[in-house]
Amino acid sequence: MKKTRSYILYILLATTIIGCTTQKPANTVKVKTGAEVLIEKHLPELAGKRVGLFMNPTARVGNTHVLDTLLALDTNITALFAPEHGFRGDVGAGESIKSGIDSASGLPVHSLYSGGKILKPAPEVLQNLDIILFDMQDVGARFYTYNVSMKRLLVAAADAGTEVWILDRPNPAGGDYVAGWVLEDQYRSAVGDYPIPVAHGLTLGELALMAIGEGWLETDNTVNLKIIEMEGWKRSYKWPETGLPWFPPSPNLPHFDNAYAYLGTCFFEGTTLSEGRGTDNPFLIMGAPTTNINSDDLTLLGEKYGVKLDTVTFTPISMPGKAPNPKHKDAKSHGVQISSLSNNAKTLTDPVKFGVELMHLMMQATPDAEYREFLKKLAGTDQILTDTEPTSWGASYTDYVEKRTSYLIYK
Repeated sequence: MKKTRSYILYILLATTIIGCTTQKPANTVKVKTGAEVLIEKHLPELAGKRVGLFMNPTARVGNTHVLDTLLALDTNITALFAPEHGFRGDVGAGESIKSGIDSASGLPVHSLYSGGKILKPAPEVLQNLDIILFDMQDVGARFYTYNVSMKRLLVAAADAGTEVWILDRPNPAGGDYVAGWVLEDQYRSAVGDYPIPVAHGLTLGELALMAIGEGWLETDNTVNLKIIEMEGWKRSYKWPETGLPWFPPSPNLPHFDNAYAYLGTCFFEGTTLSEGRGTDNPFLIMGAPTTNINSDDLTLLGEKYGVKLDTVTFTPISMPGKAPNPKHKDAKSHGVQISSLSNNAKTLTDPVKFGVELMHLMMQATPDAEYREFLKKLAGTDQILTDTEPTSWGASYTDYVEKRTSYLIYK
């Protein structure tokens, strides 16, 4: 017997409630994502519309990708758009995405990431769409390419007259945590294109509202934007408190632990030290073959930020699709490992400041270590080279914190 629309909806929502087999949520609090709210309350608004999806593997309703969910509910999906790592998330960091056909659905996929550049959707593609649904799990960091992809989409859609719906999701670091230098204009890049701090404390829906309200979009046209808000999310929640399963937003952030530490340990990408790519714990393991760190210094730093740090020996290896050519590949390296964070969502009190201090400590402990120009793009300033123990993020940070209050959706 052919399943009816209501029966399919029942199955999909039941899957959402049951959850999935990836990293188990820490408690029973359940946040309802924008994608779930879309399915429950907004499907009739998509009837008769030509719909495009700008998504990656984190766009889920329970175990099911939003694409598959919407196709099962007879939504007229006509185009897919792929960010860094691809629509299905099987491409490594920085690798170009190829346009083509999604093998599971047969729909055309348009690449919006190539050669390290974030691209705008083509006008002729957008003009054949009525609505684009944008749904990707962010990590709360300015230097994550998904928020830049969202900006490019908003500009292109405004110019083409296409409506954009953002299906909102939690900021894993919480909506109250704001830290880091505000991006200076000369350091704008594919890993930073808004004048915001490293940890911005916004959902992507809120960031979109702020980008429009503050005039950060390079267009004079009106953005036709609708945000499908979450239900049940509080700004104080870090990821373990949401009750949601973790789907890796990129291959080297397999768990919340990695993503939370990443807010600060990503700075290691701007040095010759390994950030842990090519291991099972990227951004939780850092070091180099010549690192000789003092364990007492690690203990003091860990106590300062409420996290346990241990010395470790590791060997980065090639991991196709995840870390094909990591720093110090096949070389025995020494450094530090950050202990598990998930047992307590409040552990690691300030990951950005912690990352800055840990990076400088390990640079001093590694005689041949060097800073790279990329570090300034990550930090958004050259102050990271001299401000080894930040006590203030400056006047632009204070200005940002005041302005952002006008764009907050959630309490």
